[in-house]
Amino acid sequence: MSDSPLTSQFAAAVRKRRSSLGLSQEQLSLRSGLHRTYIAGIERGARNLTLKSVARLAQALEVSVGRLLSFEPEQPTGAAEGGVAALDRDFVEILLVEDNPEDVELTLRAFELARFTNRTHVVRDGAEALDFLFCTGAYASRKREEHPRLILLDLNLPKVHGIEILRRIKADPQLQKIPVVVLTASSEDADIARTIDLGAEAYLVKPVGFDNLSKVTPQLSFRWALLEGNAPATVG
Repeated sequence: MSDSPLTSQFAAAVRKRRSSLGLSQEQLSLRSGLHRTYIAGIERGARNLTLKSVARLAQALEVSVGRLLSFEPEQPTGAAEGGVAALDRDFVEILLVEDNPEDVELTLRAFELARFTNRTHVVRDGAEALDFLFCTGAYASRKREEHPRLILLDLNLPKVHGIEILRRIKADPQLQKIPVVVLTASSEDADIARTIDLGAEAYLVKPVGFDNLSKVTPQLSFRWALLEGNAPATVG
């Protein structure tokens, strides 16, 4: 298969899809479990592929195997954060509500190390979070039934506090079953008990790293990154 027109087409499809997601070859390697040099070879059209490798790449690139092999052009999906007009609703599975850029970067990096391939959308303040969830403002074109499957919620947000966002989520019949993991700067935060009372499933002490995220993952479905079980988890 190497050096064939089919291989070249597949290489171009992988490069284009990786670029559209804003991923480096190293990041795609982490997502797929394939060695970076192997991915580099695929993108040069210099590697023979197995079906297992194609399946891993498709999952890491957030497309079906059929789509990846078809080489059909896709509608632009936009970046993982921002880009409201180009947002692909079907792929938004995790909503990260966090105003600190460094904490955003660390959280996304922890996802990569945990090999979460779920599409994550980032909002930077409480008002934008409510617009996203309730399909208002800049997100008025979204459909409410296409809600995220997991919400990571910082408490100390500009415009609207995280506790108010949590209260509104859990009071809404369409949103109340979405698992919410609260992000907090201190395990001694006085707001923690209130967030659990309001229905938060767990909390993570910031900055979120692989070590503390891995304490939550036994309660997660790795396919959907959804919290399982009813008991709140304390993660320090």
